[in-house]
Amino acid sequence: MVKKNKTDLLDRYKGNPIIELEDMPFRCNTVFNGSPVKRGDEYLLLLRVEGLQGYSFFALARSPDGFNFEVEPEPVMLPAKEGQWARWESHGIEDPRITEIEGKYYVLYTIVGDYGHFIALAETDDMREFRRLGIISGPGNKDGVLFPNKINGLYARLDRPIGNDVGSIWVSYSPDLINWGLSEVVLEPRPRYWDSFRIGASVPPLSTKFGWLEIYHGVKMTSSGPIYKTGAVLLDREDPAIVIGRSLIPLLSPRKDYERIGDVGNVVFACGAVVEENGDIKMYYGAADTAICVSTGKINDILSACLEEDK
Repeated sequence: MVKKNKTDLLDRYKGNPIIELEDMPFRCNTVFNGSPVKRGDEYLLLLRVEGLQGYSFFALARSPDGFNFEVEPEPVMLPAKEGQWARWESHGIEDPRITEIEGKYYVLYTIVGDYGHFIALAETDDMREFRRLGIISGPGNKDGVLFPNKINGLYARLDRPIGNDVGSIWVSYSPDLINWGLSEVVLEPRPRYWDSFRIGASVPPLSTKFGWLEIYHGVKMTSSGPIYKTGAVLLDREDPAIVIGRSLIPLLSPRKDYERIGDVGNVVFACGAVVEENGDIKMYYGAADTAICVSTGKINDILSACLEEDK
């Protein structure tokens, strides 16, 4: 009997979607793109929710096992309505990515206003109260993720500015998390591959014995529209602009109905992952911009995929 190749490197949880519109305790249009953290034995998931007004905000869900979540009854972060932040968040706040650094939780998220997309930074101790710290990018930038450790004495982040209509992943450095520079291109779209049109950082970089593992999203444009898939790249520990290896195959592709049919079809879009002590990984992703799902696998299998040679 000939053994067939797995269609995806990660396995979908059989109970997907884990959070959808019917699970929300308040009225909204949709829920998607959740960023997780594990605190002790509890999993927290910061959700992007699109409200009835048409803009996005954040809600919080809790779980004892990483699969069965209950959403708290009220949103935890709304776009600013007054003060200096109001003009920048007038069209919503989107796609949070959480990183723990030296015992503090930092959230990079996209703010949307009359001047377009920017990356903003907030700090929280409990995922309920958020302190806005600053706008940390120029216009046309999003998909920001923080490294969990300093590199050569500096904070580091990946992001996705748009230049000449091309979306590539860049790395930048900062002494204080507010002022950023020393930027370099890390990863570009690959012609003809599943990530040929546009790419962007998805999961805050994961520290491994081989280097930094970044799970990213890639887009391929087709005659019927874009297809969003998830892949991985391994970056040098001391110089993340150096690519050690990049997955040839996606970790996850839209195949199920809940990934192919929704507000934005054919989308699997990761915003975070939890790596367990035994090397298991839970990757949380938005499906078709309509629901939250989770996939599971082994961190070593992802690393092996990054180091597989192209033929």
